[in-house]
Amino acid sequence: MEDPDRRGFLDALMGDGSPLLSFTGLGLLASGAFALFLSAGRHFLPHDVEFLGMTADQLCALQACRIVHFMFHDRVAFGGALIAAGTLYLWLAAFPVRAGEAWAWWLFALSGGVGFMSFLAYLGTGYLDSWHGTATLALLPCFAVGLGRSYGRLAAPRSIRGLLRPGVPLDLRSAAGIGRTLLLATAAGMVAGGATILVVGMTSVFVPSDLEYMGVRVDDLNAVNPRLVPLIAHDRAGFGGAICTTGLLVLGCVWCGRPSRALWQALVVAGAAGFACAIGVHFMVGYTDVLHLVPAVAGALLFLAGVALSRRGAAA
Repeated sequence: MEDPDRRGFLDALMGDGSPLLSFTGLGLLASGAFALFLSAGRHFLPHDVEFLGMTADQLCALQACRIVHFMFHDRVAFGGALIAAGTLYLWLAAFPVRAGEAWAWWLFALSGGVGFMSFLAYLGTGYLDSWHGTATLALLPCFAVGLGRSYGRLAAPRSIRGLLRPGVPLDLRSAAGIGRTLLLATAAGMVAGGATILVVGMTSVFVPSDLEYMGVRVDDLNAVNPRLVPLIAHDRAGFGGAICTTGLLVLGCVWCGRPSRALWQALVVAGAAGFACAIGVHFMVGYTDVLHLVPAVAGALLFLAGVALSRRGAAA
């Protein structure tokens, strides 16, 4: 009997594109976990050591190790943001993209475009991370081919204007509606905050509380190693791009997605990873400046209130 399935092996693996998009999410999860693993062991990557000409232990001998702690605080927060973004990509790929919902495809394309384009910000920092570049180039074809294959299965209309339409009406008279509003406000703050960090990373690099925590001036860092500030700027730009991307994902998923148990769970996992890393690492390294922590703590409280209030709507 003739086999009716004439697909090739790769064609079957790529399917409708959602497996490739899921792989993108898994790649971000793995990258985020790797960043946390390295930071927990207080190790620089080999190309970091080669660029600086110093190991983390050598740099740790200065300023009671606060320069190293500051660098790892950025990297832990970056890892948490990657895990959060990867989690939401997995939900998008498994549910609305697979169901042919055009808004989800455009959210994937828009947020992914911001994330991949933020890599170009590194060109302005004076340091190009070869491992990060390799991982980006490995994920980009999966992302692009996944989008290409899934586009043909989208239900009409396929316009980007679908991102402007809410999945369900926003009812501020209900707890679920108030919860969604708080989540949208959190997401908007993440987009603005991430964009700000990205710009700061490409320009001044530090805010005053950063230098106060390390107990140095920029000139002091340049005197220690003229390549130190470019490396830190690279980390800051990457972190800002990741936060901005995650904010866009939360904004689109909450606004356009229909409340469901799976979406609520994905948001909880993403929020827990992102906020726990971004806030918790500050206490681990002793960087507890109140004004510096206020935006992150306020965002976490808004997020917690939002998921708590929206839980009933997700279970309905």
